Amino acid sequence: DEKKGEVTIGALYKENEFLSPFVLPKELADRHSASSRPEIREIWIKADGGASKANEQAIVDALGDNPAMSIMDRQDIRDMFGGFINTALNIMYGLLAMALLIAVLGVVNTLAMSVFERQQEIGMLRAIGLDRGRVKRMIRLEAVVISVFGAVIGVGLGVFLGWAIGRTLSADIPGYALVIPWDRLALFLALAGLVGVLASLWPARSAAKLNMLTAIKTE
Repeated sequence: DEKKGEVTIGALYKENEFLSPFVLPKELADRHSASSRPEIREIWIKADGGASKANEQAIVDALGDNPAMSIMDRQDIRDMFGGFINTALNIMYGLLAMALLIAVLGVVNTLAMSVFERQQEIGMLRAIGLDRGRVKRMIRLEAVVISVFGAVIGVGLGVFLGWAIGRTLSADIPGYALVIPWDRLALFLALAGLVGVLASLWPARSAAKLNMLTAIKTE
């Protein structure tokens, strides 16, 4: 409205999508918006006695049943953004499950090709005293090493990308802090080892069932 006056600046903050470009008292907004209506994204209310369920209910009663407005306290805002994050995590977990299935097929294929190409080597090991059980354990160990090694690389890249993306977005998200779920990462590594064991069942059984003499003659 091109009116001039003096105001007291209480604080400065970096503009982001979660906060309005500026926050000012209602009296000041009314004084400078008599001829136009400014865009109001949210209204902050400081209640006597602080935030409480009683004050929240009083505000709800005062506003009535208005679908265009919603009342949220600090915990509600946290829950809302937590819901967004949980939804994104659930999508990622679904993609992770698909990746695990593909990884199992990849490990099975790799081990099957390895057994096929090493038939003579396996036959010679059998000839010098390696029994079927040890052949199976050898293949299982190879599968676990492949799976865990791939998981370590994947987890490392995931943590690095999470840190890099978080560092880029931290300027627009107030109170952002990187939290690494070490327990889940350890669980993923353990699952990778289990995936290796499961993926090795068929190749290990095939290697153990090879005929010793036939395998030695293989070129």
